[in-house]
Amino acid sequence: MEEENELIALRRKKLDALRAKGIEPFGPGFEVSGSIAEVREQFKEGETLRAAGRITAHRDMGKSHFLDLRDTTGRIQIYIHAKEVGPELVELFRLLDIGDFIGIEGTCFVTKTGEPTLKVRAFRLLAKALRPLPEKWHGLQDIEARYRQRYLDLLTNEHSREVFEKRIAIVRETRRFFEDRGFLEVETPILQTIAGGAAAEPFSTHHKALGLDLYLRIAPELYLKRLLVGGFNRVFEINRNFRNEGISRKHNPEFTMLEAYWAYADFEKMANLVEELICHLAEKIHALDAAKMEGGTPVTPGSRTAEARGSSPLQIEHRDADGKIVRTINLKRPWRRARYVDVMCEVAGKNWFELSSQQRRDHAMHEFKLDILPQLADYEVTQHVFEKLVEEKTIDPLFVTHCPKELVPLAKQNTADNSLVDVFELIINGAEIAPGYSELNDPDAQRQRLLEQAGEEKQKIDEEFLLALEHGMPPAGGFGIGMDRLTMLLTGAESIRDVILFPLLRPKK
Repeated sequence: MEEENELIALRRKKLDALRAKGIEPFGPGFEVSGSIAEVREQFKEGETLRAAGRITAHRDMGKSHFLDLRDTTGRIQIYIHAKEVGPELVELFRLLDIGDFIGIEGTCFVTKTGEPTLKVRAFRLLAKALRPLPEKWHGLQDIEARYRQRYLDLLTNEHSREVFEKRIAIVRETRRFFEDRGFLEVETPILQTIAGGAAAEPFSTHHKALGLDLYLRIAPELYLKRLLVGGFNRVFEINRNFRNEGISRKHNPEFTMLEAYWAYADFEKMANLVEELICHLAEKIHALDAAKMEGGTPVTPGSRTAEARGSSPLQIEHRDADGKIVRTINLKRPWRRARYVDVMCEVAGKNWFELSSQQRRDHAMHEFKLDILPQLADYEVTQHVFEKLVEEKTIDPLFVTHCPKELVPLAKQNTADNSLVDVFELIINGAEIAPGYSELNDPDAQRQRLLEQAGEEKQKIDEEFLLALEHGMPPAGGFGIGMDRLTMLLTGAESIRDVILFPLLRPKK
């Protein structure tokens, strides 16, 4: 810390020295010939080009200086010599530091070592960095510091930057995928009078002007279904949801969801759509990796396809920090589909559903070592076993279908067995990636399900949603995908915090 304080003090002295020379350390905008990648594309010996970026290397050679200028698209070398610009401008370069932003105008030439370089004719200081950047090759070693100061993580950790570039590509390609299939992107309220569409604890707030207690959205489902009533037959939304619950490797209180609804479809058709979407995204990310390699940008060891450029785009490799493969996920279609009852019998015993409620409870506690609270209903006990023995242990894609109706109050009842609903739960790499339903459109049945879910808290029932259903909603299929978990899957990230730019953290003491 003492060394850092000395460096900050030295930079502030340079700041004062620049101002004493009449140089504004935080200058105005600067007209450029394009990004640094575009400048490199336009590079032609003798041409004059303008570039701007952050200084990432500085070699002071007395009467001349070599500097590396970088932005998110790449790097270019610049050169300044006293014969070209005079000794005063060269002296100004001694007041620059790693991390400063400058804009330059220069002439293109190639050094003896073959390096494309801009010979500076004029320059402007655009922003002085008053604190030193982390040392490039070690970056931020403190994991919490990486999340708290994400800007430094992005500057010094190429793999971290690559993950977020892929996340941006995933969201962009998801929009294209749905728009190409005739879906309309819509927006629904984040502030809601009743937190509906999922069983979760909401964040609450108060609107002073209307005197209303409001909740941050836990799911957009009930509003999207209103649009089906209104005649929009294919809709999707990429939305921010908020749940006042725990934080873990897979959970953040603020997260991104994709939800889509398709009139006249069912859960099986939605499962096909989800399978097609995820394979499409995997192929796009694989192509992005390949393009980077062709462009000469190395892929870091932690990335999903490092050292495996020839592998299938539907075979995702998750690697540790040393580049060693820790698991391989096979997305080759078709994906397995199995009924909830069948997968439970596979893992918990063929007679699981023939046992009494107490026997199932005893097995869950003693055989499977689960904490089963006394107030848990019988279906919740089975679901706990499912989560541990099926969900956590499933690596390759699995659609678990026909779940108990108590688990999914917004799904359509199965016509052959009224204890089940027509749903799927997609599991990949030990996590639920996407639930999907044949949507319940019977307003009376929906009211009864919501009453059962609400228990004594009848005020939690969304009467406006039920009113909409009474006007008639077509049969429809719907699903939701956690975009954060999907990004984890496709990039090999081990924590949801690694794919959210600014995850929620405790305030620093």
